[in-house]
Amino acid sequence: MSVIQGLISFIIHIDTHLMEIIEMFGVWSYAILFLIVFVETGLVIFPFLPGDSLLFASGAFAAMGSFHIINLLIIFFSAAVIGDTVNYHIGKKVGTSIPATSFLSKVIHQDRMKIAEDFFNKHGGKTIVIARFMPFIRTFAPFIAGASRMNYRYFIFYNIVGAALWVGICTIAGYLFGNIPIIKDNFSTVLLSIIFISVLPAMVSLVRNQLAKANES
Repeated sequence: MSVIQGLISFIIHIDTHLMEIIEMFGVWSYAILFLIVFVETGLVIFPFLPGDSLLFASGAFAAMGSFHIINLLIIFFSAAVIGDTVNYHIGKKVGTSIPATSFLSKVIHQDRMKIAEDFFNKHGGKTIVIARFMPFIRTFAPFIAGASRMNYRYFIFYNIVGAALWVGICTIAGYLFGNIPIIKDNFSTVLLSIIFISVLPAMVSLVRNQLAKANES
């Protein structure tokens, strides 16, 4: 099984894998959950790790007694805030010196860095909060914020607000609804639906941009 296939399997069957983690590591499972969320939000090269689905599934397990819901909220919130903070500083450090041939140069074009800086200074708070609920974009947003030199106090405030909303909504939703029979019996479908709903705004935005470019040409 390839790495990509293994990752897809982990995301789709995250409830099964979580049970395995709990059985193998016990209380240390909290550390593993912290690391997954931290890496997804803190390292720009790992945007494909599960976020929303992991929070939801963990909340469902907390309702069954496998985790303590308060501990989960604290662990996930800390990982999300620290992760975005690290990502911001990485972006601030290397964002303006990305090799032209690298993958990141296609995402963060140097000629548009000034535009990005103005955008984040004006709309950065809203961007950081909304990005929390959008896979992939969630990982790139703090990096771009750092690379564009967004004011750090401004960033950290919305970082905390966004993390609190993301962790609270996704984890508590899993805690309250994850074990309802119809959801529990169709857990994989529910998780895929959560992922789809999360990426939908990004897909709509991409289509709009492509249509706008087509009309201009």
